[in-house]
Amino acid sequence: MIENDALSIARLGKFEDIKVSSDSDINIFTLKLLVRDYYKLIDIRSGFKKKLSSTLCISFSGYKNIFSDTCGYVSINILKKYPYPQAVLSAPMQDIIDILLCSKKGLKWAEKKYLKLIECAKDAQIISLPSSMLSVSITTSIALYEAIDAQATELLNKIESFINNNEMPHTLSQNISLLMSIPGIGYITAITILVEIGGIDKFVTPKQLVAFFGVDPAVNESGNFKGDKVKMSKRGTRLGRRALYAVALASIRTKRNGEATNPVLLKYYRSEER
Repeated sequence: MIENDALSIARLGKFEDIKVSSDSDINIFTLKLLVRDYYKLIDIRSGFKKKLSSTLCISFSGYKNIFSDTCGYVSINILKKYPYPQAVLSAPMQDIIDILLCSKKGLKWAEKKYLKLIECAKDAQIISLPSSMLSVSITTSIALYEAIDAQATELLNKIESFINNNEMPHTLSQNISLLMSIPGIGYITAITILVEIGGIDKFVTPKQLVAFFGVDPAVNESGNFKGDKVKMSKRGTRLGRRALYAVALASIRTKRNGEATNPVLLKYYRSEER
């Protein structure tokens, strides 16, 4: 196998038999770069979210138990104005209630959440580091998180506009819709899978596509040695594999009413667990 690959590379270098990309290939390649830039922004944003979470563990212990998403709209607006326990305890009740009401979950929910927040702030004064200066780290993390989030949103809008451009292949929008018809696949995931593939016609067999995503089994063999452990090869497109993993996670989830996102895949997943 290695000898064949080496021979192919040698022939390519000698005869320079390189195919020229078409205009549509260039557009797909550009879209791929934009999508990859989007994921980079998401990863950076995630880093600041983790930093915010770790700072809260030190300065405002228990806060994450009040809000499941510390970077949610209501949570961020509370932390902007009251980034440490004493600030929450000193704040007028109605001011915090007004922020909580932005969740549109009703007054009773807001009042219950306020009482939990006050109890948390009281406990945090005892068990957390009593340093209001840590609030600088909190507000800085929030500012950077929001700035990157805004950039990611803007880039996603540009990606959508680019896809709807007349220069893009009409089949791309059709294929995006087809992929999104599968439960568990969202808009950006569908785009990611398609642009990472590029052109489906370059794959002769399904096995080639599986290998391209790096989810094919890698057999460890050398001479007479044959390994007994088989793992994914993890070659090919890492971002495409990441998208498939996100789809797999989404497919085995259940909704709030207990209904499966993808009943077929969830049933298969549960049967494999046994």
